[in-house]
Amino acid sequence: MRLLPLVFTLLWSLADAQNGLTLYIPLDNRPPNWLPCTWGLVLCPPPELYQGQNGADPAQLAAWLDRTSGTRLIVSMDALVYGGLVQSRTSTISAEEAKGRIAPALAWKLRTGGRVLIFGIIPRAPDSKDRARNLEVLRTLTPEAGFDYVEVPWDDALPGSPALAEAATLQVFTRPGADETGQVLLLRALRPGLRVKVLYDNPAAAKQVVRYDGIPLEESVSRLLQSAGALQVERNPDLVLVAYTGPDPRQGLLTILRGLREGRVAVADIARVNRGDPALMKYLLGTQELPQLAAYSAWGTPSNNIGTALAQGGLFLNDELRRTEVLARSWLEYLWGEVGRPWVRARFPEPLTEEAQRYVLERLQHEPTPVLDLGKLELTGLWTPWRRSFEAYFNWRWENAASVP
Repeated sequence: MRLLPLVFTLLWSLADAQNGLTLYIPLDNRPPNWLPCTWGLVLCPPPELYQGQNGADPAQLAAWLDRTSGTRLIVSMDALVYGGLVQSRTSTISAEEAKGRIAPALAWKLRTGGRVLIFGIIPRAPDSKDRARNLEVLRTLTPEAGFDYVEVPWDDALPGSPALAEAATLQVFTRPGADETGQVLLLRALRPGLRVKVLYDNPAAAKQVVRYDGIPLEESVSRLLQSAGALQVERNPDLVLVAYTGPDPRQGLLTILRGLREGRVAVADIARVNRGDPALMKYLLGTQELPQLAAYSAWGTPSNNIGTALAQGGLFLNDELRRTEVLARSWLEYLWGEVGRPWVRARFPEPLTEEAQRYVLERLQHEPTPVLDLGKLELTGLWTPWRRSFEAYFNWRWENAASVP
């Protein structure tokens, strides 16, 4: 029945209209940050305000905010202050000037009476050129600053990183991660109180410190649930979150099947960094369980993937159309990490040209694609927004979609 997804979509749109308009200012225009702008749930600044690796113009973002009203605002402090994550590491502006650029978010709250959820990032080391300035600005995000919710994730805390020590000096909630934060706060804003059961394929791994997070896995999961405004439960979950750590994909599949007995399952594939586990994906495709998932994420670091799976799984539980669309995107991200990225890196220098993008598209079009609930996935286009091989946007269509029941 193709009518059911349409009914869910109409009900979601009605609920969203009743809840009011949500504004979202992303960290930058890389896929994990910009994707919520494509879901029909939020109003974002015009895409042309984000100039790839050159970032956004904070003055233009502030002007857009000044002329746009809504019920709630999810805003990246780093975009509003520096122009983006990369710019937060390299900007030479003073702390005082940076602090002044936060003011438009508070002015928006005063003008509209809407709620403001703001997040800033503790930058990774050693890329950040003025950590003292960045930390001084982040310290202004206190509970008394006037925002409705504040959090400060730390980015890529490898051994020796000062990020965890810096986070401990802040008065607000902190956690690992960065690029998934907009999605997680969208879940917090639109579906607070989501009941989540957490399963680990290897329970012993939950106690181990996670690479790039700097804290034990179970603590990362707990903090991401808190960020999302979700509740960790053992019974009657709305969503089951599976943290797959490997190395046994059979155990991973059994854990997913166990979760599916209780509800939709969101899989955070954290066995490797920035790439999924092909053995687990082979099982998911072979058993035809991939289409049943609420979400799958393997594109980034552990906290990136946990947050992405949690957010997408929770946001689209009752929207079969969007659930399948984001699942398709997740599979293409997996394919890019496993095949596309290594293939193009071995053959083309960066910045990538249109010719390079065309060749890697042709290469990926020779890969078999899964059948999901909307039909057989057919990749029709891709482009690399920052002309580098790490991330890509995709176009696709559903082959034989009319024949899908």
